[in-house]
Amino acid sequence: MKENYPQKVYYSIGEVADIIEESPSLIRFWSNKFPTLIKPERNKKGNRQFTSKDVENFKLIYHLVKECGMTLEGAQKRLKGGANLEEKKYKAIEKLKEIRALLLNIS
Repeated sequence: MKENYPQKVYYSIGEVADIIEESPSLIRFWSNKFPTLIKPERNKKGNRQFTSKDVENFKLIYHLVKECGMTLEGAQKRLKGGANLEEKKYKAIEKLKEIRALLLNIS
């Protein structure tokens, strides 16, 4: 998953797929499965446009489903109960990964 990506107001489905390193069809599927968490706007052509908050939510879903091995239903229940708590946990894990990478580069 890409950590350093350009900050924009809106991201296309292809850009989100590149950031998450998954297929656009999976991004579309997750967008439909998590309508309370991911709310893309539509342009005049009807294409989905995702905000940076949506991208962070995709990263959180990716973490729960792909890295923790949860089912989609389990991830929905976990996020429904406390999306902020899960987001804080995810950010802490990502920060620890960055620190570990820095320490490995030092030695």
